[in-house]
Amino acid sequence: MGIAVLDSAQELGVGVRWLQRIGRDFKARQHIDAYALTVVLFAFAFLSIFGDKLDVDLRWAVLFSGVGLLLYRLTLPAEPSESPAGLLHDRSVYDAVPLSSLLAQARDVRVFAPSAVNLLSAQTCELIRNTVLARERGKARIVILDPMEKTAVRQAAKQLDDSIEFPVQRLPAALDSTMERLRLMSGWKTAGEFEYRLLSYSPGFSLVLVDPETPRGRVMVEIHGFHNASTSSRMHLELTRGRDERWYTYWVNQFDHMWEAARRDDVTPFSAGAPRPASADAVEAQE
Repeated sequence: MGIAVLDSAQELGVGVRWLQRIGRDFKARQHIDAYALTVVLFAFAFLSIFGDKLDVDLRWAVLFSGVGLLLYRLTLPAEPSESPAGLLHDRSVYDAVPLSSLLAQARDVRVFAPSAVNLLSAQTCELIRNTVLARERGKARIVILDPMEKTAVRQAAKQLDDSIEFPVQRLPAALDSTMERLRLMSGWKTAGEFEYRLLSYSPGFSLVLVDPETPRGRVMVEIHGFHNASTSSRMHLELTRGRDERWYTYWVNQFDHMWEAARRDDVTPFSAGAPRPASADAVEAQE
């Protein structure tokens, strides 16, 4: 009895994993042709059980379609396996593959970084406005460390500033600058949607997600580490859905959880011509 129950549980687990794989394929729009033809073949096989209700020519057409699809897939070149150099690198990789090339067709960009001051330069903000936010249903979501969380800011500054051999900026001042920029960007009138939120602590990494729900999506993970020569020398992981499905999904979910946990800014967006609001929080964080 126990063995039968165990076998049933194992079969159920296999079935669940099979359905999950199909769901992931449909979500990534992969192998749709094979699934569609499989459904047709099963339908014809089922109807054949009840007699010769199907035209012979139609049966042969379906059979040859299946054989043709099989032969076509056999001729497809195998996806090249990328070397570790394509997965592991530092920020210098963006000298060869600039962010502009990643955002050229993007409609969904998600970012988490403690201050994001390096990523959200004036040039990058303009790039986001002219690409992602210029498109209908385009969306950019940014999460940074909450300047009001003084203890978290001090702890993050200890890791990100004090452990750098050649620092060029300080986290509290960087947060102050980014907060002003995000508030200005939230007042833009664009076809796409821009939103930012504030997280209560830094989890020790940064994320950039580009079109993560599509087959062409990219996930860039920067590990902050304990000690670095400079901010640009931190280890980066670049993941794709087809090559790194498990960890790709993991990091996409990490951002989604952070987005839900982060709070909205309670400061009303201001225009470029309006006076800059006082940022006492950032001043306190520097003390």
